[in-house]
Formats: sequence, structure tokens, C-alpha cells
Amino acid sequence: MSGFRNLSILCLCVFSASSLFAQPDSLLKKDTVIQQKWYDAISVRGYIQVRYNRLLETNPLLKNEQGDKSWGENGGFFLRRMRLIFSGQINKRVYFYLQPDFASSVSSGNLHFGQLRDAYLDLGFDKKNEFRIRIGQSKIPYGFENMQSSQNRLPLDRADGTNSAMANERDLGAFFYWAPDRVRKQYAMLVKAGLKGSGDYGVVGFGAFNGQTANKPEANNTRHWVGRISYPFNSGKQIFETSLQGYSGKYKLEEAQMSSGVKVNSTRNYTDQRLAGTFVLYPQPFGIQAEYNIGRGPAFNKQTDSVELSKLSGGYITLSYLNRISKQLIIPFARAHYYDGGKKHELDARKYHVRELEIGVEWQPVPQFELVCHYTMSRRRFEDYVLRDNLQSGRLLRIQAQVNF
Repeated sequence: MSGFRNLSILCLCVFSASSLFAQPDSLLKKDTVIQQKWYDAISVRGYIQVRYNRLLETNPLLKNEQGDKSWGENGGFFLRRMRLIFSGQINKRVYFYLQPDFASSVSSGNLHFGQLRDAYLDLGFDKKNEFRIRIGQSKIPYGFENMQSSQNRLPLDRADGTNSAMANERDLGAFFYWAPDRVRKQYAMLVKAGLKGSGDYGVVGFGAFNGQTANKPEANNTRHWVGRISYPFNSGKQIFETSLQGYSGKYKLEEAQMSSGVKVNSTRNYTDQRLAGTFVLYPQPFGIQAEYNIGRGPAFNKQTDSVELSKLSGGYITLSYLNRISKQLIIPFARAHYYDGGKKHELDARKYHVRELEIGVEWQPVPQFELVCHYTMSRRRFEDYVLRDNLQSGRLLRIQAQVNF
């Protein structure tokens, strides 16, 4: 009798799933003509970034571990990213996205490893996919600059204040997104037109993820939760966007993340919570991008030699001016950013106090090539059990060549 009941439940599940994708016969026949083979819908693209950071350098001890490992002493020509992106709408309601990076660096002495960045599918619940769920490893919907592709971003690295939330901006989870079809098309236009959009992460987005950051397993049997509301507004020729987002969870420090003498709590679990606000005026031609976040998380305290739950805060503002000269783009920009807090994914949840000003220009003679010159003036205090009183200040000129294909 129980076997019959289980079979009935299985049949009911199969029927429910099949009804989600049910289409009239006329549409099925039309699909057969338009899309003969599933792989016809798949596209392949990518980009390569090569950098040099040692010009006009004043302090070789100035570092940026989370950003660019080729800063400072022994840094040279550096392959920052080498991405291949495979994606496609392989069914009216099924979209997939796969992105490996072949320039990952496990340490400053071991470069150019292949590592997974994104691997997810989007499942739509209506004909226009206005309601959809994303399952797999993907960017967490927290922070405009975090979600903005490095292929499109003006400054060479993300700002510490918001990027300290998640290493590589990604994790494994499931997220629900909703946006009207008109807004989804506008999000796509903002990227395609070179206006430095962040992509389509919905007007409303929320979900659950492991919380240990990308390519790492769950460590404490608790989920992180995230929510975001964002909307682009049109005012004449101008487009601006405002967002509010936050997340909450418990982060567990790995043993490999701790020096031998540092003290931690008995479970190595620490509250990990943030709230952020975003304002973006898309560059037509003048642009503003600003974000600020506050929260709590683990941070090293050199007075007690321990990792403690501590307040954090930080943000940035980026100003830009988009010039179109014939078919070329020239975009001068400046960014100021600040952060005071820990970085949970670094050694001993390293404590940071950062003040940085960057002035640069991006030149696109053709869509397939970009050159960025970027002058950085930085004052960084970053301390752990070994680096006790580590305040480094300096300036450097950074250059990046990027190929898009």
C-alpha cells in the first residue's frame, strides 16, 4: 500500500513539473522550426586583463591582498583575469551561465590556476521570465559594484568597503528575482550601451546561500539570507538607480585562516551582518556611483590577540564623464573610498582601516580593446597576529590592457 502511495506522489510531481513547461501545440511546432538544436542557443564570449602596477611606486610594502596580488614588492606584469563565459537560453524558461577563470592565484607564488566563478541556471515561471529562480554558484545580490562585471567596471579593483562582504562576490545558493520585462530590457541596455550597468539582478531579489564564500563548502549548518530592492528611474535623458540591500548569517573561521597564537571563540562562528544603500546616475555624459554599508563581523583585535565580533563601515563614491569621439570612448573617472572593519576571509580576520583616492581614464578605441591608466593614492592599515602595527602609505600608477571577445 505504501508503495502505491509513493508511486502516486511521484506521478503527481512529474505531472506538476511537466505542466510548468506545457505549451500549446502551435508553439511547440514553432519551436521545432526556429530552434532545431539546443546548442544553437549557446554563446561563448570572454575577456583577458593584463596589468602592471609598479610605475611611479613610492612604497613597495603597500599591498591589496583581496584586490590585486601584484601590488608592491616582487610584483611584475600580471594576468589579472582570463575569463570564458558560456551561456544560453536553452529553453523558453531555462537559462544557464558558466564562467571559469584561468588566471586564479592561490598565492603570490602560484599563478594562473583554473577556478570556477559562476555555474548556475535560471528557471522562469512565466512566459517573459519576469519571475525566476537562480540555483548554483553566482554573485550574491549585495552591492552594485560587487555585481558589476570587472569587464565593465571603471576602477581596476572593487572598493574595500563593500567588497569586504564576500571574497569573489559569489557563493552557492538559491535566489528569487523579479523584474518587469521593460526593466529587464533596460538593465541589458545599460550594459550593452557602455553605461557601466551592473546587469539584471531584478527589481526584487532575495535568497539563501552557504555563507563561506565561493568554492568553499558549508561549515556550520546555517544559511546566510540576503535581500535587495533596486529600481532604475528615467528623468528626461538621464537614468538613475537606487538600491537597498542587506544580508545576515553566521560565518565560521577556518583553522587555516588563523595564526597559531590568535584567540577565537569556542565555535569559531561569528555573526556576519550588513546593510547597504546605493545611488547610481548613469554617465550621460556625467556619472555618479556611490555606496555605503554598515554591519558587524569578525575582526582581529591586537590589544587582546583575538578575533572578536566588531562593528564595520565603509563605502565609496565614483565620478565619471563619458566622451564619445567618433567610435571611440574616453572616460575619465575618480573614486574615493573608505573602510574600517575586518575581512573575515583573510588571515585572523585581518583588521583594516583604508583611505584611498584613485584618478584614472579608460580609453576604448574599438569595442574589443580597452586601456586603463589609474593613479592610486593610498593609506592602508592592515593588521593581524603577525602584522602588529602595519600602516602603509604610498602612491602608484597602474596600467591595464583588456581584450574583449
